[in-house]
Amino acid sequence: MTLLLDTHVLIWALASPDRLPNAIRARVADRRESVAVSAASAFEIATKHRLGRLPEAAALVHSFDEQVVRLGADLLPIEACHAITAGSLDWSHRDPFDRMLAAQAMREGFELVSADAAFTGLPGLAVVWG
Repeated sequence: MTLLLDTHVLIWALASPDRLPNAIRARVADRRESVAVSAASAFEIATKHRLGRLPEAAALVHSFDEQVVRLGADLLPIEACHAITAGSLDWSHRDPFDRMLAAQAMREGFELVSADAAFTGLPGLAVVWG
């Protein structure tokens, strides 16, 4: 099954892999494993960097595509079906980036890799951590 990396997982995989549980780090590094990174993560990183909430991400903002390739992941574009699903989720969580990642994982049948407890219990979403 394809792993879809939550934004914090992507950042940690690139900059601080020791922050990832061993099992997740091994799966992301395994080139036989299919890994995806959402365009929503590029949007989230660039937005948080611009707002000063992620000042250390300047290099990632300017070389996002190259960093995704270096990680061995595929870039997942945002399609209209993802946007409709994200906007239609019966879920009280308001973060638009999380809603998009959840919708993409659900629509594509991917496992979302995240330490964020906000995803716990969302019906139809497979979440993996450690």
